Amino acid sequence: MLITEPLSAVMENNSISTEFSQFLQQEMDLSGDDLAVVINNQRQPGDPIPMLLWQYGLISVAQLQRIWDWLDAQIYFQFP
Repeated sequence: MLITEPLSAVMENNSISTEFSQFLQQEMDLSGDDLAVVINNQRQPGDPIPMLLWQYGLISVAQLQRIWDWLDAQIYFQFP
């Protein structure tokens, strides 16, 4: 059974950062509904969103690598 809580409600719970959500929607062309389904169906709160997106067939392996690269860059810019 899939839970389809709207992305705005998920964002309010700080399950995913605004910047990450914007990147996924703008650069990976994912819908808010795609993200909400994946986030709401995490088995554990720490499950990596990029891996879930790939496992659900919403992104390709190349897109998965691009997401990991983007996340690495965000960490680098925060903690050089």
